[in-house]
Amino acid sequence: MRSDSRLGEPVEILLIEDNPGDVRLTREAFKEGKVSNNLSVVRDGVEAMAFLRQEDKYADAPRPGVILLDLNLPVKMDVRYWPRLKKTPS
Repeated sequence: MRSDSRLGEPVEILLIEDNPGDVRLTREAFKEGKVSNNLSVVRDGVEAMAFLRQEDKYADAPRPGVILLDLNLPVKMDVRYWPRLKKTPS
């Protein structure tokens, strides 16, 4: 994916990652790859669910087009909620 005005809006990306070093590497990779994006970062599954449901401090959170999930998080994501999120209106 290139950063090009012909391609439209930047991609909304949600990164679920608890390691600040990995967050930094992800930001650098998108920048180096010239991926036009808006990257939102949360630290665990609880925060991710609040973000995706637009609850509390995430009431104005953008709806991500891409979700990047660290599968080794100490606070696990409850995969039973994923089908419901797909049905949530944008």
